[in-house]
Amino acid sequence: MSTSTPLHGPLRWAHLSTADFAALDRSRAIAVLPVAATEQHGPHLPLSVDSDLADGIIAAAWEPLQATLTDRAALFLPTQTVGFSPEHSAFAGTLTLKAETLMRVWTELAECVAVSGVRTLLIFNTHGGQQGALDLVARDLRARLGLTVVSSSWYQLPLLDAHGQDVMARFSAHEQRFGVHAGQVETAMMRALHPERVRMDRAEAFASATEWRAQHLPLLGNGKSAKLAWATQDLNPSGAVGNAAAATAEDGQALLQAAGRALAQLVVEMGRLGEAPG
Repeated sequence: MSTSTPLHGPLRWAHLSTADFAALDRSRAIAVLPVAATEQHGPHLPLSVDSDLADGIIAAAWEPLQATLTDRAALFLPTQTVGFSPEHSAFAGTLTLKAETLMRVWTELAECVAVSGVRTLLIFNTHGGQQGALDLVARDLRARLGLTVVSSSWYQLPLLDAHGQDVMARFSAHEQRFGVHAGQVETAMMRALHPERVRMDRAEAFASATEWRAQHLPLLGNGKSAKLAWATQDLNPSGAVGNAAAATAEDGQALLQAAGRALAQLVVEMGRLGEAPG
């Protein structure tokens, strides 16, 4: 990387030289650690879905970050492509770390960020099965190292188009609730990102056992009162749930752009945390 390149806006951590880091205002920089997974996504999608989504959303965030993050750097660390996926381990090809290994890896990477002099970190997640680990790691880093840490998963962000309309309105309420893995949403995003890896001839409307619980079990099925520790085959023997057959690349592109805009906004807002009084 040329030393004449401005050291602000979105940057790849691994593309910087040690000289670039020496010139960087690290006290104002924001590190982003993307955490994903390599796991089965039904008969029609590759194992790489969560990692592909992480990289695709970051790519979509690049342009809005260049336009809005003009006084500090956002440093994107390498995407962590193996995560916590034991719920998918019955399906060939799935890679998973143990929970303690996962949290140790994230923690040790964050410790490297702190040693480098960067004091603000976003842990950006694309795999629902490891969402519970985010807060545990983040609070430990805050308490033990004094870092400012934010955690977020892409599907928790407001997904708005350029006119402020909700992109998720393209999908039925039924699909939004029950199509949680390799359904219409993820299949659409993969059709936009890597259509050559998507086998639409194998895509179906994969039903979920959760639908029965929602109809017949008021507490176990309401999605809020209790959480069943499920394996993916408990939901559908194919390893997928949701109407993957209805997925379009157009919807996927709209989702990616919306998630990219939201990620960029989140990073910019993190840069303003220091403005808060007290």
